Amino acid sequence: MAEIKLQNVVKKYGPLEVVHGIGLDIEHNEFVVLVGPSGCGKSTTLRMIAGLEEISDGTISIGPQVVNDLPPRKRNISMVFQNYALYPHMSVRENLGFGLKIAKQPEAVVAERVREAAEILGLEELLERTPAELSGGQRQRVAMGRAIVRHPEAFLFDEPLSNLDAKLRVQMRTEIKKLHQRVKTTVVYVTHDQVEAMTLADRIVVMKDGWIEQVGTPMEVFNHPLNTFVASFIGSPPMNLIDAEIADNRIVLSDGTQLPIPERLEQHVRDGQKVVFGLRPDDLTPQGHGIAESGHRATVELTVELAELLGTETILYTRINGSEVLGKMFDPRDVSPGERMTFNISLDKVHLFDAETQKSVRLG
Repeated sequence: MAEIKLQNVVKKYGPLEVVHGIGLDIEHNEFVVLVGPSGCGKSTTLRMIAGLEEISDGTISIGPQVVNDLPPRKRNISMVFQNYALYPHMSVRENLGFGLKIAKQPEAVVAERVREAAEILGLEELLERTPAELSGGQRQRVAMGRAIVRHPEAFLFDEPLSNLDAKLRVQMRTEIKKLHQRVKTTVVYVTHDQVEAMTLADRIVVMKDGWIEQVGTPMEVFNHPLNTFVASFIGSPPMNLIDAEIADNRIVLSDGTQLPIPERLEQHVRDGQKVVFGLRPDDLTPQGHGIAESGHRATVELTVELAELLGTETILYTRINGSEVLGKMFDPRDVSPGERMTFNISLDKVHLFDAETQKSVRLG
């Protein structure tokens, strides 16, 4: 069993503390994605789990064993990097089996595990090629195969798709998800791409400035962000965040627009409270062009500054009191810059955050 547990883990470089006493429990066979902007501490956290970085305080356990003082080779984990790290002079077969040979595994064991990994990843026809003869996606599959052959207790992925083009990234996301379903073991995956996090993870860990901001399933984090950072980071396009105030049992936006307070939020706000009004672009749609125009709604008149056609939908760029606000048009038509449109606001999807703490008002 390969549970991974972090307890009050701190990382310092001299006097500079970059990871601030974080705690995280990862279950056996769970696919957990650490996501956040550059410099948030996600790769440092992964490298501490791997043993490539010493921890400054706290404990890290893999299974029942505390691994603080164990070197990487004794932690029974495999790591896949973004730069593949393949040996250019070796064939795919030799790259896959090299780690096992160094560990003095019998030749029959090496051959069987290489065959198994090649079958799982569709590398059978490539075994005699060198890395120079492979595409980027094929090289990444070889890097994953080299991790698979070790039969590790956990896979650690450090932004493995960042060097691939957009189409190949989508393909490789699918392959990594299928790999996890076939090779049932624990996966800890680091990315700055929230789309990767949403599509791959059983649970997402959102990090910022060395702190964990929220942990939850993709839908929990998407639908119930705990603060404005998570709300703006998770989702593409990001959630609209607009300064507002509660007055006379209404939400008053910074441009004076007044909206009813959704019933589910009434008990969590007070008159005079400064708030941040949050609404995803999917829930701000021109009349007649929403996915479903049912439920509690309000309307607002907005001027479209830019229309970004994406095929089945169009992103509409507008402004409220100087702040950029994005909406979505489904079943789109041509839209001209400067066109005035009536938008539906789905009140059932509105989020409110306290302006001072930046936390969801539902947290009290």
